[in-house]
Amino acid sequence: MTERVLPLVVRIERSAPPQRTDALEAAATAVVRLLDRAQDRAQDHAEGRAGDRAEEDGGEWSDEVAEWQDGRIRKVVRRARGAEWRRALALPGITVTVRTAEVRVHPPVPLDDWPRDLARLQVSGTDLSDDATPPEAGAGDVVLWINPGLEMTAGKAMAQAGHGAQFAWWGAGEADRAAWRERGFAVRVRTADPAGWDALAASGLPVVRDAGFTEIAPNSATVVADAPWLRVGVPEV
Repeated sequence: MTERVLPLVVRIERSAPPQRTDALEAAATAVVRLLDRAQDRAQDHAEGRAGDRAEEDGGEWSDEVAEWQDGRIRKVVRRARGAEWRRALALPGITVTVRTAEVRVHPPVPLDDWPRDLARLQVSGTDLSDDATPPEAGAGDVVLWINPGLEMTAGKAMAQAGHGAQFAWWGAGEADRAAWRERGFAVRVRTADPAGWDALAASGLPVVRDAGFTEIAPNSATVVADAPWLRVGVPEV
């Protein structure tokens, strides 16, 4: 089986970088939209409807996504601006805009065989910040809680938020996914209160643990995924 990685590209223009939380939420939403698109296309093939609509995404992704999900669901975030961003837009993918942030997710690629226009993009330089404290999440929101005890660049945190959103997708039933789809697969990414992080991580909600390839130690708990359908049987925290 080919080891695949999911490329995410965040647009960071010198004159107008995005807010950090906006970039994290755009990345998380982009991952779920890719999963939803791949599942939709796989169902089309299974039901003999593959040719019923235009191939707006530039190709068939379900096989690549399935192969990637059978592995380590690794994600890599790179930055682009100007002509780099325009070249990324020309490749198959989905662009998600959340307030100040634009993120494009591309179908999973072999770990050692990226498209040239993605491979040339830089991983470093994703040190973003927020100008103001994001508002509190609502009771019915999908919330990805970031570990307050870890220092992560925005790029690293975007990948971790993407993992958390994927856990929420995996845990959702069809009715939950349909309702989430109606909201554009919106998520909220918030840093947990230091006093409450341990309780969140031990609550039974899905926890993302990093493989330790970059920035943080292996097996670090980075994100807790929280959604109404994930809280069944989970104590209030």
